[in-house]
Amino acid sequence: MTPSSSTLHLYNTLSRRVEPFSPLVADRPTLYLCGPTVYNYVHIGNARGPVVFGVLAALLRRRFGGLRYARNITDVDDKINAAAKELGTPISAITDKYAAAYREDMAALGVSGDFAPDIEPAATAHMPQMIAMIERLIADGHAYAAEGHVLFSVASFDGYGKLSRRDTEEMLAGARIEVAPYKRDAGDFVLWKPSTDDLPGWDSPWGRGRPGWHIECSAMAEAHLGPTIDIHAGGIDLQFPHHENEVAQSECAHGGAPFARWWMHNGMLNFGGAKMAKSVGNIQRVHELVKAHPPEALRYALLSAHYRQPLEWSDGLIEQSVRTLDRLYGTLRDLGDMEAEAVIPASIEAALDDDLNTPAALAEIARIAGEARKATTPEEKSALKSQLLGAGGVMGLLQQSPADWFARGASSDDDTRIQALIDERIEAKKSRDFARADAIRQQLGDEGILLEDTPQGVRWKRA
Repeated sequence: MTPSSSTLHLYNTLSRRVEPFSPLVADRPTLYLCGPTVYNYVHIGNARGPVVFGVLAALLRRRFGGLRYARNITDVDDKINAAAKELGTPISAITDKYAAAYREDMAALGVSGDFAPDIEPAATAHMPQMIAMIERLIADGHAYAAEGHVLFSVASFDGYGKLSRRDTEEMLAGARIEVAPYKRDAGDFVLWKPSTDDLPGWDSPWGRGRPGWHIECSAMAEAHLGPTIDIHAGGIDLQFPHHENEVAQSECAHGGAPFARWWMHNGMLNFGGAKMAKSVGNIQRVHELVKAHPPEALRYALLSAHYRQPLEWSDGLIEQSVRTLDRLYGTLRDLGDMEAEAVIPASIEAALDDDLNTPAALAEIARIAGEARKATTPEEKSALKSQLLGAGGVMGLLQQSPADWFARGASSDDDTRIQALIDERIEAKKSRDFARADAIRQQLGDEGILLEDTPQGVRWKRA
């Protein structure tokens, strides 16, 4: 695969416009993605960022020859504490289990290889870095200690609100922390809070305690990517207060240096007309979905809308994605043993260069497949198969054999039984026993096995 020489343009939340992307270090840009809080299995909405920005990571690696990509794990949080307390186990028993499940689920969705982060920092492994950053903020007058807490002073940072562009009243209404008597101002947010004996805690200059939510990402990003990173990505629901607070504490801790040059936010998944969220109760967990549906179809569905737009999640969307992949894999199957080497079409790179336009890239894959189905010469078929494989590769699609795709969820014994019935049907048709042939088709159809009579013979697939 050869990278394109075209220019990558990305939407920057800070400027509210699409701009040509150029990294701080031309040969190795940096990317940070807010990862999960590991206290349960994640829902499919949590997978949109890793899947979409994984495509961006692969693009950056092709374009610039390297990338430092970090996706954090939040393994200290009040939700984790509550789960551990309810089960009577240490927090590590909760976090280790669900962090491993998260990695497994993301890998099932194709978030591996060039699509995956190469750095996965965990919050509990960065307590010294968090404490050191808090100490710098206190020393420079941007934070203060009060009643065992340390709070960031929002009034000390003139740029507060520049990312989300909300007025003060709106920002306060969206804050997660209730106004407490030890705060100087209602908008001040917690950097460190005390822990009672029944809660996890770490020694600090302010007593035994644990970090606030926001300081974790700032400290981990600084430790692995430096004071200024190229791209910070995450869900639009994190823009305020999480990302806004990251900007404030990081820029104050770094003497005013920008925390991130580009901010990219993906839209939310809606399910049943409302934003998918655990608090609403309308979630579908990845762990169950990858068992019930082809994971590649789930990946296709997540890429089917532009990342900045909301995506309406439904069984219909999954079924449509399965049918689309059936057609694409069917095209590859029809091309048979035609020799091909994956080549990325310029039109695919152009679509991704246009602010990561994955729907346009998927439409281009469908166009290439259509051309391949109409091709008549071996040279045309070989060239189009190469393009189809290359186009699928940059999206994390079409990387298994057609035989494996169509045999998904089947055992070899079941395949043998099905083929025996198909052979019996062929013989029945030859002997003009059409009633038996129709009965076999109906039997297989009732089992979800679809038959396709082609000039090359009978093919079958599971619905």
